[in-house]
Amino acid sequence: MPNFKKLIACLKRHYGEPSVPAARGPFELVLWENACYLLPDDRRAAVFEGLRDQVGLNAKAILQAPQETLLALARMGGMRPETRVFRWREIARITMTQFGGNLDRILKEPYAVAKKALKQFPNIGDPGAEKILLFCGVTSGLPLEWNGLRVLTRVGYGRTQKSYGATYRSVQEVLAEELPRDAVALARAHLLLREHGKTLCRNNGPLCHSCPAAELCSFPGKQSHRAD
Repeated sequence: MPNFKKLIACLKRHYGEPSVPAARGPFELVLWENACYLLPDDRRAAVFEGLRDQVGLNAKAILQAPQETLLALARMGGMRPETRVFRWREIARITMTQFGGNLDRILKEPYAVAKKALKQFPNIGDPGAEKILLFCGVTSGLPLEWNGLRVLTRVGYGRTQKSYGATYRSVQEVLAEELPRDAVALARAHLLLREHGKTLCRNNGPLCHSCPAAELCSFPGKQSHRAD
């Protein structure tokens, strides 16, 4: 396995300082995660900013917004816009009924309690809840979505297993001793791994010859061996 710090440093030199989401606080970050489906980040940002400008990024405003206004924004976010609007209103409803309209309250709770609270919302599982808390400055490790997880397994952390959850746990166990403690550094690592998985270390046709971390990675050798 490579040194995690060196791996992230290589990615940072190649990609630069990553941009954090425009969303701030847990409520906005839950909306950010539900802004679009299978579309690039610039489209997600456009839908999110549309909600900010035309509706308002708070639970009461979303519950009171005209259906057509929400539908028009949801159509920018890809397939099944009606389902997306339903989820936005559900996010707002849960926030109002369970948290008195202020989801920031969970940040004062123990980590496990805050994580459980976030998993009540649409499309938020363990990795999503962990990522939202990380972007809020609360951390208990390195959350990984599937791009970042793929990068780390190819590099040599953990093992690819039959279930996503088992693979995720195997990587987290091996990483635990190498991770920085600072939430900003962890967020940077999360974003750089995600970017690398999307652009070069792709699921199909990875561009190993262009990889800035090729010398730290075991995957190019395996790939060449298969090609032979």
